[in-house]
Amino acid sequence: MATYKEINGTAVQNYAGDLPGAVDGQVWYNSTAANFKYNLTTTFTGWATGGNLNTGRAQLAGAGTQTAGLAFGGETPPPTTNLTEEYNGTSWTNGGTLSTTRNLLAGAGTQTAGLAATGKTGSTVTNVTEEYNGTAWTGGGNVSTGRGYLGGAGTQTAAVIFGGSQPSPVFNITEEYNGTAWTNGGNLTTAIMGMGSAGTQTAALSFGGKPPTTAATEEYNGTAWTNGGNMGTARYYVSGAGTQTAGLAFGGAFPQKDLAELYDGTSWTATTPMSTARYFMGSAGTQSAAFGVGGEPPVTGATEEFSQGVSPFIAWSTGGVMGSGRYKLAGCGTQTAGLGFGGYSTPAGANTNATEEYNGSAWTVGGNMATARRLLAGAGTQTAGLGFGGGTPTITNATEEYDGSAWTGGGNLGTARYLIAGAGTQTAGLGFGGYPGASAAGTEEYDGSAWTAGGSLNTGRQGLGGCGTQTAALAFDATGTEEYNGSAWTVGGAMNTGRSNTGAAGIQTAALGFGGYIGPITAATEKYDGTSWTTTSSMSTARRYLGGAGTQAAALGFGGTPGGVTTTEEYNEFGPSTATITTT
Repeated sequence: MATYKEINGTAVQNYAGDLPGAVDGQVWYNSTAANFKYNLTTTFTGWATGGNLNTGRAQLAGAGTQTAGLAFGGETPPPTTNLTEEYNGTSWTNGGTLSTTRNLLAGAGTQTAGLAATGKTGSTVTNVTEEYNGTAWTGGGNVSTGRGYLGGAGTQTAAVIFGGSQPSPVFNITEEYNGTAWTNGGNLTTAIMGMGSAGTQTAALSFGGKPPTTAATEEYNGTAWTNGGNMGTARYYVSGAGTQTAGLAFGGAFPQKDLAELYDGTSWTATTPMSTARYFMGSAGTQSAAFGVGGEPPVTGATEEFSQGVSPFIAWSTGGVMGSGRYKLAGCGTQTAGLGFGGYSTPAGANTNATEEYNGSAWTVGGNMATARRLLAGAGTQTAGLGFGGGTPTITNATEEYDGSAWTGGGNLGTARYLIAGAGTQTAGLGFGGYPGASAAGTEEYDGSAWTAGGSLNTGRQGLGGCGTQTAALAFDATGTEEYNGSAWTVGGAMNTGRSNTGAAGIQTAALGFGGYIGPITAATEKYDGTSWTTTSSMSTARRYLGGAGTQAAALGFGGTPGGVTTTEEYNEFGPSTATITTT
């Protein structure tokens, strides 16, 4: 997903009051009122990254809505597939499989009442119809003319399909479904294939297609097709969503397009393009809340969501630059009162004891730690911080406490270790995992003076993410997620993309994991609700060994590698109900 700064050209800023000269769509934090505010004169329009399909594919069909979507059939690439996946607005899960593998099919309906009609299985055209009940597909009435590359619209009990090919000839045929059988409807004015489609059985929309490549639009009234306004850009294998009077067209070929256009029942106007150009997507939704999923080239499982209007704001934005580049550091505190300390500095190429404090806009130098170290853990706040473990380069058990000005020695960990995770406060801290191996599952609890043994992790691990409190902590990495209740760890829901050396923020039931290492270094971000992880807005810069602080809705990620970066990113999530809208 693009960052807030990339979309709007400016970062979220921290001000004591209202931001002077705010541009349309700009967000800022009012530190006096302790809330986010944004300036709104027009509706928000843009594409955001959604969760990936479990199985990437092209030439598939879509149905439903942006938050209750359905993707089914397609080509993976060869062969064709019968897979179905359901979307909850964040992630895809597997649903019941089609009885017949197929690609280039038509789709209609909802997530719990979907329709799959005709399409191709390899070089063979099928006339089979299947109906989905939210769990399984069952057979429906057969299509009179089997075909691929066609358009479809409507519901499970009132659908319409039109155009397409076998691959030859190209058809202008229209058929209507009543939930039991297909009957012939009025023909398109022009035989067409590879078009986009939207609408209902009695108010359908067909746009684009070939041959030849066209920008033409046709509108169906349940009886006959008539010409509508032409698209701005001719294309085929285009995707669509919405209605006849509020349609959305996006993607297409050739070459692959990222273009998006809006239809008002008369004419098309260009809108924000997709992040990635592609064609042969599955799609569904409304003009103001649509999704496109899958497609090619190359074959992908990526999802993009199109949104218009006052929507919840979720994005990473650029924050203040640290005074010194470093990675393998620790962090604690909040987004507007953060603390970063220790790590491996660049370009000096040595462990550092440097401390920096963040006020929501800029970093300033704080008191140095007594011992320079990297791969340590942090907990607490900016004025009551805790740093422990790490490598000096010798693995250490030393603990230090920060009072907002200076570090002083605290009680030593029972076991020296680095690549350790931390949670809690200065007087009720938690350290868990780490290296060397014998310590990888160990947990220790701090009371402000001394560490004592707690319950061990079920799986030993190092370089993990950690957050929460001493009695409600969270540990997560590529091996899984565990939750601590003050005595014992239990297994929680696994991340969609497990990673090591990650940033972490939040609490056990509302956590954020960001960046880290998944094979390459990643910018991916996921949030945890106490049960499961869902994908959210990615950082603008992929990084590992970074510092993290804050909450799930207002987090801070800073430092990291490659390169020992100085950049900071701020994650913000809020909706219109918690924001103050100012209109200019």
